[in-house]
Formats: sequence, structure tokens, C-alpha cells
Amino acid sequence: MSVTRKKANRFAPVLALVLLGIAWLVVRQCNPNGTDPRPTTRKETTRNTSNSDQRGLNRNPSQINYSKHARCRMECRHITQAEVKDILRNGDINYKKSDIGNRSDCNRKYAVEGRTNDGQRVRIIFAPCADEVTVVTVIDLGQEWPCNCD
Repeated sequence: MSVTRKKANRFAPVLALVLLGIAWLVVRQCNPNGTDPRPTTRKETTRNTSNSDQRGLNRNPSQINYSKHARCRMECRHITQAEVKDILRNGDINYKKSDIGNRSDCNRKYAVEGRTNDGQRVRIIFAPCADEVTVVTVIDLGQEWPCNCD
């Protein structure tokens, strides 16, 4: 009986390593990227502060134009031009809300989201063309505002 125990004690570390290796393979198979296994939600957004991203949004245009509609929405939602410029430079592009497709640069619209200085969560629609960007509209994602914009 003591010979059997000695053999069992001798193989215990090997058995522990084999079991540890199997457990590692199972975990790796269930989580192939090696990332945190806790569930996370992913938004289809990207942050880019360079002059232009791969899809054509110029984050630092020579001129920012404002549509009549955008100016009206900005006024009733208390959003300044400085805040719009900050969202353009530092906001996240929401590609699900953008209208890009296979369009030429001047026909694309980018939905860029971020927070204003006073904490409003906003989505601003930008339409780039050449070295200029036009603000199409400004949306407050957290509050409905009574606006009379035509």
C-alpha cells in the first residue's frame, strides 16, 4: 500500500499541471481574444482627433458653416459654437446614426456625439465638403426642447 501512495504522490504535481492546462485551454476557447470575460456593451463609435479620419470627417476644418435649422436648434437648446467645435474635435462618431455609405465626401453626414460644457449629451450632424464642415442639426439626447424651427 505504501508503494501505491508513493506513486500517487509522485504523479500528483504532473496531474495538477495537466488539469491546470486543460482549464486554461477551456477558458481560452470560450474567450479567444484573451480579454476580460465579463460582458460589455460595445458602441459603434470611434474617437479621432487628427485632421481627418479614414472615412473623411475633417476634425479641424478651415471653416464651420451652420444651417439655419442648426442655428435655431442650438439657440433653443443653449448650445454654443464653441461647444459644437469641441464636439467636432473630440466627440465620438456614431456610425449607426451616420449617413456615409459609398457616397462622395460632400454627400456624407456624420453623427458625432459628446457632452457639452454643462453636461448635455448631444448628437451633432456634420456634413463635410472639401476643407469645410456644415452643421446640419444639433440634438440633445437627454431632453426634449420646445423649438419652433422650420
